[in-house]
Amino acid sequence: MSAIRFVIIGCGRIAWRHAAHIAARGRLIAVCDIDKERADQLAQHFDARAYYTLDDLLQKEEQVDVAAICTPNGLHASHAIACLKAGLHVLCEKPMAITVEDCGEMIKTAEKANRRLFAIKQNRFNPPVAAVKQLIDEGRLGRIFSVQLSCFWNRDDAYYHHSWKGTKLLDGGTLFTQFSHFIDLLYWMIGDVKNVEAYIANYAHRHTIEFEDTGVVILQFYNGVIGTLNYTVNSHQQNMEGSLTIFAEKGTVKIGGQYLNELEYQNIEGYQIEHLPEGNKANNYGSYQGSMSNHDKVYDNLIDVLTNNAAISTNSFEGLKTVEIIGKIYAAAHTIQIT
Repeated sequence: MSAIRFVIIGCGRIAWRHAAHIAARGRLIAVCDIDKERADQLAQHFDARAYYTLDDLLQKEEQVDVAAICTPNGLHASHAIACLKAGLHVLCEKPMAITVEDCGEMIKTAEKANRRLFAIKQNRFNPPVAAVKQLIDEGRLGRIFSVQLSCFWNRDDAYYHHSWKGTKLLDGGTLFTQFSHFIDLLYWMIGDVKNVEAYIANYAHRHTIEFEDTGVVILQFYNGVIGTLNYTVNSHQQNMEGSLTIFAEKGTVKIGGQYLNELEYQNIEGYQIEHLPEGNKANNYGSYQGSMSNHDKVYDNLIDVLTNNAAISTNSFEGLKTVEIIGKIYAAAHTIQIT
C-alpha cells in the first residue's frame, strides 16, 4: 500500500469503485458531493471526511495528493482546474471534458502548477485490446486498410430519469458518456481522424434526452485508413456488442463481446494470439453495465507514476484527442428529424 492520499470529487456510482481501489492502495482522506446523503454514505463506509462544496474542501487545506474527479462530464474541467490550482494531482473520469477548449485549459493548468493530469481510458487494459495493440506496434498486421467499430448498448428511459445524463450541458452526448472509451481506442490503435461524415438521430428517447441515441459515422484517418462507427443505445433490453474489426495487409482481427473483452476472430499471417487472460468483469451498475472494470490498473499506473516516475498509461493529450474526435463527429453530423 502506498502513502498517497486521495480525495474523491463526486460521490455517484463510479465513485464507490474508485474508493475501493484507493482503499486497497492508498488512503482516502475525504469525499465531496453537493448531495449530503451521498457524500456521507461514501465517507462513512470508507472512514473519510465528507464535504459538500469543492470550495470548502479546498479551503480546508486537507493533506491530500490526488483528486479523483467523478462528477458529471460538464463539470470535469472546472473541478479539475480548481484542484490543480490547489496543488493536487488529478485523475479525471471519462470524458476528460466535453470541449477541446476545456481540455486545453486543464492541460495548461496542470503544466503551470507542475501537477500530473491523468485521463481514465480503462479499455486499453482489456487483454484482447492490449494484444492487438502490440500486434500493430510490432508491424505484424502490416498496413491497416480499414476498421469497423460497433457499439450496440441499451440505455432505457429509467437510466436517464432524474439525472444529469441526457442533458447537453452536463452529459454532452451519447459518444461522451457511453462510448468515449471506444473512440479512444480508434485514436490509440489506428490514428488521428482527418475527415468525418455522420448521421445521427433520436429514435427512442425523444422525451428523455437532449441529443441522439443512434449514429452512423464514416471516418477518414490521416494515415489513409478508412472506417465506420455504428452506435446506438437502443439494443433491445440489454447490451449486445462492443466490437472493433481491423482489416490489414497481413491479417484480420475482431475484438468483440459486449465490452471489447473477447477476441472473436483472428487470421494473421504467420502468427496467432494465444493464452489471453480472462480480464476483469464489466462495471455493473445494477440495472445496466458499462465498460470493462480496469480501474485497478489505472490506479496501479498512477501510483507507479507518482512514486517511481513511470510512464503514464493515458496522458492528458490523448484525453484531449478523444474529445476532439467526438467533437469532429458531432460538428459534421446531419441530424435526422424523427416524426
